[in-house]
Amino acid sequence: MCFTQNFKDLTEGLVPAEFGRFRQHIDPEWIEEALQATGTASVRRRRLPADQVVWLVLGMALMRNEAIDRVVALLDLALPSSDGGTAAKSGIAKARQRLGEEPMEYLFATTADRWAHDSAARRRWRGLSLYGIDGTTGRVPDSPENWKAFGGQCGGGTRGGSGYPMIRAVLVLALRSRLLAAAYLGDYGTGETTLAEAFWNELPDDSLTIEDRGFLCADDLAALVHSGVNKHYLIPAKSTTTIRRIRQLGPNDWLVEIELSEQTRKKYPNLPIVWLARAITYKKKGFPSRTLLTSLGNAERYPAQELIELYHERWELEVGNDEIKTHLLDRQEAIRSRTPDGVRQEMWGILLAYNLVRLEMERAADEAGVEPNRISFVNAVALIRYCWLVSTTPPLAPGRIPERLL
Repeated sequence: MCFTQNFKDLTEGLVPAEFGRFRQHIDPEWIEEALQATGTASVRRRRLPADQVVWLVLGMALMRNEAIDRVVALLDLALPSSDGGTAAKSGIAKARQRLGEEPMEYLFATTADRWAHDSAARRRWRGLSLYGIDGTTGRVPDSPENWKAFGGQCGGGTRGGSGYPMIRAVLVLALRSRLLAAAYLGDYGTGETTLAEAFWNELPDDSLTIEDRGFLCADDLAALVHSGVNKHYLIPAKSTTTIRRIRQLGPNDWLVEIELSEQTRKKYPNLPIVWLARAITYKKKGFPSRTLLTSLGNAERYPAQELIELYHERWELEVGNDEIKTHLLDRQEAIRSRTPDGVRQEMWGILLAYNLVRLEMERAADEAGVEPNRISFVNAVALIRYCWLVSTTPPLAPGRIPERLL
């Protein structure tokens, strides 16, 4: 099957738009705002100005197999020199150091806030925007600086500790488009709930967050509910959760009291002795029964069966994690940076590049009248990479195109 035919499989012939529109998703004023807000705007007109280094970091995310100086050349990022040469690798490294991580974090947060919340609001369930939150880890290059900054798994057991330093991330997705709404990065030793402390206040009103049981913390869930208007959670109970039924709302659907442990009450003295929630128990064939806890107490407005089905949309978050790790990063040990600041800068670039791909997929889906998650992320990334390579200056030599398609 030819290369062009492969991309007709994006879902009934859907393909993201041309690369020019892909790049236009980021307003140059947003980049300038990020540079000014973090104090990293270029005063001198350098070979690699700060605004171009932003695109370099994004190019590194999308062109994982290209050397960094080739990314600069392919994207025509460096200003012309007197001798007509390209930017030296040492100059590129210094340009990235001058940029730092803060502008990329700022730009990711700005764009994610605009894109993901708008997307979630357009795909509501019973008036609520849907989000998912979960944690993940990733390996970073083996350097003394990275070990000191990020740490890793301790030794022990038959397999020992990790061979690489590990960065921890908590990701928040708009579930029905898989656009990232927020991300929090930290060292391996920092827990997911600690990283996500700011998240509860940042959620929009009229929203429902579907969570993994690892986030079952009374203090955090109370913070979520009380941090705005009509903000709710849906989360599975743990086997150790002590539930006392108060009033039946429907079949296997109860208003319950959850008794907080002495340890929890000691840690969070402002919490009540018991915590009210709605508990829905169900069982799928071949699996043990499961109980879901939610703050959506109105059983008529929010039917139990719909909530059970809705909970399984949380797996869109797992798919999103896989898209980043497996497909965007090509299953490689792909984080290039050997310094902590460079790792975080690169991570923000990867997350922003992921959102750019998903945003283009969403635009294509809207034009065709289908859901964004029906489009193949694998094919979309491949097509965008191909468009980037063949539409930039200098162009890819025709004789080299076949090797890119293998």
